[in-house]
Amino acid sequence: MKTTLYIKNMVCDRCIKVLKNELKDESIKVLDIKLGELTADIQTNKEKKTIRKVVESNGFYIIDGENFKLVEQTKLILINLLKKLPLAGNEKLSEILSKEIHHDYFKISKIFSYNEKITIEKYFIKLKIEKAKELIHYKELNFTEISQLLNYSNLTHLSNQFKTETGMSLTEYKTMEKNFRNSLDQII
Repeated sequence: MKTTLYIKNMVCDRCIKVLKNELKDESIKVLDIKLGELTADIQTNKEKKTIRKVVESNGFYIIDGENFKLVEQTKLILINLLKKLPLAGNEKLSEILSKEIHHDYFKISKIFSYNEKITIEKYFIKLKIEKAKELIHYKELNFTEISQLLNYSNLTHLSNQFKTETGMSLTEYKTMEKNFRNSLDQII
């Protein structure tokens, strides 16, 4: 039977590859797999247990409950926004989420904040700061270019948020020998 499972903590293409390969090794027929979502042909309870074991052994979790699915969908949409730089500045986050999830933004925001103990906006700022760290680490762009790619109104705005989130300035972070980036699935 075709079954779709929603999976927490899938944040990159490598996550997809790992699950796909391990499920294939277990002879599970994967019909489709994308960030946060796995569709498989599940015929027995044994196959369902095998999928759960593979998913959990890799640090992911099967999401049960509509509210948790909505929260995970929200996170994945925001993470995917940061894959396509520069960020588009003409559409509001609330509009993007409402359109993608097909729910009223007020409902999305309320459920997200209740479950994650942080607003969507603050979560997105944390994601943007992690993206800024990544771009700084590559040493291909200057701070102004990074702020423009991340749709900050100016460099000062990025600098202030970076300092608030990390406790250090952009320059201090750039000159550090060690890279202090957080995994996207650990942000909150």
